[in-house]
Amino acid sequence: MARAFSAAARAPRLLHAALLLLLLVAACQRAAGAPVVTELRCQCLQTVQGIHFKNIQSVKMTPPGPHCTQTQVIATLKNGQEACLNPEAPMVKKIIHKMLNKGSTN
Repeated sequence: MARAFSAAARAPRLLHAALLLLLLVAACQRAAGAPVVTELRCQCLQTVQGIHFKNIQSVKMTPPGPHCTQTQVIATLKNGQEACLNPEAPMVKKIIHKMLNKGSTN
């Protein structure tokens, strides 16, 4: 009789463990196909007016969106550092124009 009671007591625990495992597997499968969002806010909190063109390796522009209401211009420098540029500054507009022309000639 005691043996039947202990088996009956273990059945709900086993069922709960199995359901939990099933939920974890299902959640992991869904997350594997979901896009990863790296930032949910503006990356550029402060900007500089310009950097000399010869120090820039690449420029990335991020248009306004749900994560940030401002256009962001991030320059990767040849030394590996990143700098946020003011997209309204005349020097930055020239840099963007040069980078776009540089990419279209290749």
